[in-house]
Amino acid sequence: MRILILGNSFTFTNNMPQMLAELTEAEVIHHTRGGARLSEQLNPRTKMGTKTLEVLANERWDYVVLQEMSHGPITAPKSFFFSVERLCVEIRKNGAVPVLYATWAYQKGSAELAAKGWDYNEMADKLSKAYHQAARENKALIADVGQRFYELAETWELYAGDGTHPSEIGSRIAAETIATVIQQHKENLL
Repeated sequence: MRILILGNSFTFTNNMPQMLAELTEAEVIHHTRGGARLSEQLNPRTKMGTKTLEVLANERWDYVVLQEMSHGPITAPKSFFFSVERLCVEIRKNGAVPVLYATWAYQKGSAELAAKGWDYNEMADKLSKAYHQAARENKALIADVGQRFYELAETWELYAGDGTHPSEIGSRIAAETIATVIQQHKENLL
């Protein structure tokens, strides 16, 4: 099995793709850059976009995981929904299954959350609604890591010191959530 992940530092922090590879026994490749948006993965004028479009056209994938920049679904919803739609078209042309990696709200009480002027529950709710809508509209699977963070944030150390990126435990939960969604999908195909 081959999995391609398109994302940014929320994906590559703590080497989460390797965790996912171990959990799924798959080859996992990631096209990531800190701060990258999904729109960059579609843009043939960027190094990442060229590389992503090339591997979607010329290599075989079973699953392609999409992770938008942390607040992108809230601050740039048109770009987010357009990018998910276009990427899902390319993923299906490849014969692969799209999986949305729904991310989390910034840590409650963090400086980043305060800087945005957002409430923790509000950010969590808006992210969840955007990812679920995009998954529904594009008939994509959803790995709702953000919901897992919301459920576990009071009892687990899910965040790195910056209050936005995942701790090693947070990355492990992300990998486990994505792996579970893929494994359940594979079982339903049998």
